[in-house]
Amino acid sequence: MQTFLSAAELNKKLNDSNWVIIDCRFNFDEPELGYQEYLAGHIPGAIYANLNRDLSSEVIPGKTGRHPLPNQKVLTEKFSSWGIDESIMVIIYDDHGGGLAARLWWLLRWLGHEEALILDGGWSAWQAADYDVETDVSSGKAKVFSPVEHSQFVVNADEVDLIRMDPDYFLIDSRGAERYWGIEENIDPVAGHIPGAMTAPYAGNLDEDGFFLPLEQLKERFKNLLEDIPPEQVVFYCGSGVTACHNIAAMIAAGYEMPKLYAGSWSEWITDPDRPIEP
Repeated sequence: MQTFLSAAELNKKLNDSNWVIIDCRFNFDEPELGYQEYLAGHIPGAIYANLNRDLSSEVIPGKTGRHPLPNQKVLTEKFSSWGIDESIMVIIYDDHGGGLAARLWWLLRWLGHEEALILDGGWSAWQAADYDVETDVSSGKAKVFSPVEHSQFVVNADEVDLIRMDPDYFLIDSRGAERYWGIEENIDPVAGHIPGAMTAPYAGNLDEDGFFLPLEQLKERFKNLLEDIPPEQVVFYCGSGVTACHNIAAMIAAGYEMPKLYAGSWSEWITDPDRPIEP
């Protein structure tokens, strides 16, 4: 299934009333920087979505990860306010190789909306093509979003603990290899990974210019990674349940069915000192 589109394809559809564009630029160190960059210039008509406020629920210290899944009722109201219903194609972009845009792409799928695409190359690709940019703040025309939850897309920490050493399942860490191996950790207070997890950094889906690899290369990547494990027995995680969605989007693009997401991810796993970790 198609999960991304080019800047040229989006440019042709800028005036399509059935398309909604969402800007997901965000900086983990400076949470308000993404919005400031949006105000300085964005794709015409794009609505801004803040990772912390719009695409996550409130963090509960010592219990949740850094970006808990949003409350479904609140998220449904948000989608409605942005003008999303079953007739709308949602185009999502960031300046992070799609690593942040994929979060919103996944949230839409979680609540039953499959008409969503990630802009390949993101904001950089749009700028490089010298397409129109605007500074006006867009809010969208309200519609009624009707959610259909796919609870089977998500697993919790207890379920991860049950399957992490099971040879019939694959638990896959989507962070960079340095964080997986505990060599470098500048975000979470504990370094390492969940025992039994393999490493497959989401950046491996991208070329050196930040575009998704050609489909044949993505298919080869996931064929080698997953072997014969069925998608419903594959669980992805990352630091806080955000960039793991990039691996999921790339896997769908490669022709697989939807795997599962451990949404709490590493930052939730380490809140319980009784949960095992490996360096």
